Amino acid sequence: QVHLVESGGGLVQAGGSLRLSCAASGRTLSTYGVGWFRQAPGKEREFVAGINWSASSTGYAGSVKARFTISRDNALNTIYLQMNNLKPEDTAEYFCAVDPVQITVVRASVRFYTYWGQGTQVTVSS
Repeated sequence: QVHLVESGGGLVQAGGSLRLSCAASGRTLSTYGVGWFRQAPGKEREFVAGINWSASSTGYAGSVKARFTISRDNALNTIYLQMNNLKPEDTAEYFCAVDPVQITVVRASVRFYTYWGQGTQVTVSS
């Protein structure tokens, strides 16, 4: 069992930055891929970024590429999402989740992920 806790969300003006953290307990994340997803009111949960277990591969949604960066610190059992040049359309609840299969690729589908965190709200004002 892996327990995930997201933090770092908040209210920021367009063009600003935030860094989200996903801290894990109960089991090491070092053998798992981890993804960040977001869900805006009335919309489906969507993939934002992911990193494989070894950090040799990352993946991003087209809408955030070049603005967001995912990284991991296995010593701290934490995954980060650095978000720069935020836009109002980035407003959503952000979740991290674990892909329990140790593979090299990053998978973007929600159905591959288990052990979800409770989410952290990101609001970007125009």
